[in-house]
Amino acid sequence: MSFGKFRHGALAVALLTGIGSLASTAAAQMGGPPPVTVAKPVVRPIVEMDEYTGRFDAMNSVEIRARVSGYLDTVHFQDGATVNQGDLLFTIDRRTYQANYNQAQATLNNRQTEFDLAKLEYERYQKLTQTGAAATATLDQRRQAFLAAQANISGARAAAETTRLQLSFTEVRSPIAGRISRKLVSEGNLVRENETLLTTVVQLAPVHFYFDIDERSYLSYQRIAKQGGQSSSGGSNGRGLPVAVMLTDEKTFMHTGVLDFTDNRVDTATGTMRLRAVFENKDQFLTPGLFGRIAVPGSPEYQAVMLPDEAILTDLDRRYVYVVGDGGAVQQRPVRIGSRTDNYRIIREGLKGDETVVINGLQRVRLGGGKVTPMPVELPKVWNGLMALPQPAAQGGQQAPAK
Repeated sequence: MSFGKFRHGALAVALLTGIGSLASTAAAQMGGPPPVTVAKPVVRPIVEMDEYTGRFDAMNSVEIRARVSGYLDTVHFQDGATVNQGDLLFTIDRRTYQANYNQAQATLNNRQTEFDLAKLEYERYQKLTQTGAAATATLDQRRQAFLAAQANISGARAAAETTRLQLSFTEVRSPIAGRISRKLVSEGNLVRENETLLTTVVQLAPVHFYFDIDERSYLSYQRIAKQGGQSSSGGSNGRGLPVAVMLTDEKTFMHTGVLDFTDNRVDTATGTMRLRAVFENKDQFLTPGLFGRIAVPGSPEYQAVMLPDEAILTDLDRRYVYVVGDGGAVQQRPVRIGSRTDNYRIIREGLKGDETVVINGLQRVRLGGGKVTPMPVELPKVWNGLMALPQPAAQGGQQAPAK
């Protein structure tokens, strides 16, 4: 919070306290109970969210290495650029591989000529043998030469294909779309086949988020998923359980995704289970390696009773609220509180939701000797603090207009 916001907030609280004091003084002079702001608790269906810390990781990450040896000729990308699948990244000196390919093609052409001749002679001696003009032994020799030529041309084709592949491997292309790192080898350096690391490429969209949960939470999610007829790693529609992530510099869970994976065993060393969520990350803002906090649905949907923290008092380890009854009579009501949602505190036990609870002016309850003058207001959907409430008038029991 900035100093300006703090100064204005402090001034507003001081004004509110001053108004309350004036109202109490006026009420005391008139012989009536002090005025307090009261409201019905907020009751609406919610799903409680659990928070965990995790880290983003790339869905796919590739180490780019050359598949042939040679001297690096050209680098075709800018460091840190976004590349598409199949984009040319590096070129290795291809002159030797081009010569080998040309030689293999020439050998293949020669073997093709030998094969054609052997086939022609074999077919000719087949006809001569049938008419008795040639011996059977000669036909056998021609057949052997034909089969040898056939095997030679198959070997030549394989050799030509091998040299063609080696020639194509001199062009190193990206196997995935994503963001490329810097070049790790400069032009002119020797690159060794399957050894030299040239760079890395990571996929940014979609992106994964990994986090660990304790064994008790995992069992709870399993039971919730079973009640809802879905698996713990995804919804019944196959799209996954909806989750949201907040980065370290953010105040709200603004990045939405789905839970798509649960590991197959609990880590016996830590007693935790590894889970994963996937985020579309269309703007590629979520970068692999970032920390974040993820909010996971931790309960089925139910009708919750909620109050602002300002209405809840503490007496040692006991929590209670002031409930206003008929004639302005006030009584303490013990409550058991839960987590927060929309800046409200969930009341797990103690209230049904139809009670009238003191929200502002708690310090005046004792001054009234157990009675107050209630000034009803309606709590907003999202709680922004006491200054969000309309202020009660000092006299007459009328509510001031909300701003």
